[in-house]
Amino acid sequence: MGHPRIGFTVAKRHVKRAHERNRIKRLTRESFRLHQHELPAMDFVVIVKKGITNIDNRNLKEALEKLWRRHCRLAQDS
Repeated sequence: MGHPRIGFTVAKRHVKRAHERNRIKRLTRESFRLHQHELPAMDFVVIVKKGITNIDNRNLKEALEKLWRRHCRLAQDS
């Protein structure tokens, strides 16, 4: 395994509307695509919880970027 991979789940019971689930998946994929060259070669699993629909696109992108930075830092420390 020489590159990072991503998997995610957006449960229908947490995000009722399909367009909201698609928005979350699209933003997650795009954020991962932009940061994948900086990330360590590991598998990332994103599990969406209740309340994510209250977050706008900008805040979701910021949260994902913070998550990627954290994993980069943890990989460098170990």
